[in-house]
Amino acid sequence: MTETFEDTSRPRLTRSIGVVGGTLLTLSCLTPASSLFVIVPDSFGALGTGTALTLAVAALLCVAVAFTYSELGTLVPSSGGEYAMVGTLMGRLAGWLVFVLSLIVVMIVPPIIALGTADYLAPVVDLDPRFAAAAVMLLSTAMGLLDLRANAWITGIFLALEVVGAGIVAFLGFTHTQRPASVLLHPVMDGGQGHTDPVTAGLIVTGLATALFILQGFTTAVYLAEEMENPRRTVSRTVLWTLGIGFTIVFVPVVAITLGAPDLHSLAGGDIAGMVQQWSNSTVGTFISLCIALAIVNAAIVMVIQNSRVVFASARDAAWPTPVNRAFSRLGARFGSPWVATLVVGVPGAVLCFVNLDVLNEVTGVAVAGMYVFVALGALAARRENFKHRAAWRMPLWPVLPALLIAALLWVLWQQSAESLLITGGIVLVAAVYWACYLRPRQETHWVISVPEEDVAAPVPATPPAPAGDGHRTDGEQGDDRGDGHDALQPV
Repeated sequence: MTETFEDTSRPRLTRSIGVVGGTLLTLSCLTPASSLFVIVPDSFGALGTGTALTLAVAALLCVAVAFTYSELGTLVPSSGGEYAMVGTLMGRLAGWLVFVLSLIVVMIVPPIIALGTADYLAPVVDLDPRFAAAAVMLLSTAMGLLDLRANAWITGIFLALEVVGAGIVAFLGFTHTQRPASVLLHPVMDGGQGHTDPVTAGLIVTGLATALFILQGFTTAVYLAEEMENPRRTVSRTVLWTLGIGFTIVFVPVVAITLGAPDLHSLAGGDIAGMVQQWSNSTVGTFISLCIALAIVNAAIVMVIQNSRVVFASARDAAWPTPVNRAFSRLGARFGSPWVATLVVGVPGAVLCFVNLDVLNEVTGVAVAGMYVFVALGALAARRENFKHRAAWRMPLWPVLPALLIAALLWVLWQQSAESLLITGGIVLVAAVYWACYLRPRQETHWVISVPEEDVAAPVPATPPAPAGDGHRTDGEQGDDRGDGHDALQPV
């Protein structure tokens, strides 16, 4: 449950971005090119030509996820993202567990991505992967201290280079096709010693956790809801546009690589830069490698920005002891960014670059799927009497869509390794103990989930439902999208 606050002295973020800026930042966090060049190669090794099919299935699941995020992100627009949405709709314990799952993702993923930087800078300079990754994390931390509008354009420029690189890879792959398109629907993989093995449905289901991770960044828009002008219009459009654009940027080159790889063994190796050199020349290969390196830097910058907002929101909602809350919720006087929270995210990320994080890749996929389950459950609760008349973008096909999403995600989780499930479950258990021993006894003052007052619109009179499938908002175009930044905090 949440409580009412009229304390306008509480720290507030500045509204400075619209759909374009939000989409640039969100696409950069999805960072389709770095996902394509850093994470997808592992999927080629595990799924062979079934990688594209797995991504397509994951994209269908992500459409349902996008609808749930669009509805909940406009119903509860908060920089707390998933935990604010779920906590408001399902109670503070559920919100706390979602917060912990999101922490797994936001703290571990940036250094994992950054560790790939040195490999793609190799054609230009030879660097130690750990020190290169740490430098990327520190640079990203410095960028995260700047104004959000400036970061939107900086990351937008990097994103343009990513898209160019991905487009060149797609063009070269399609112009050097080695196998028929039928392998996309009837996938096979390298079985070793010249043998070819079929890719089973079970393997595809198992690979969905990683595929969801590859496409996961489109949900970043809800973290930026407090800094978006007219959030009820901007958030849903940003989420849906980002998913469509990001999926295209990843999927088209994946298909091209699948069809153009010299053989299944090369495809399983996932050396995309090497394939580009075979298809063209070393100059083009070097250019693509540099584009990949920029994609990684871009991803790290936006992830630090996103993650610092999560830490900031948790402190504002008093998730920690009081001195920690005061520190994490401080905003910079010049740029208005949560500078302490940014340092807390970025500096440990640099340290983690010196730790072997391979085992956490699968754990991250499990955490993402588990987080989506909670958000889908929140979508089912979003039409209860207390919330159903509140101004928000409303998804089509409710409640069928979130119910199907929950069933599919539970199936995906069932197919994951026992080790990854146990590690994730252990972290959640520790979080539950912290809740029971520290937060719950202090529930009057701690973990009180707050949302800017102007974004928590009063219930509006019931209106006739929009036709199924149109995804229209139900706010009746009320004057609650002022975007003027005068937002005293009032939790739901």
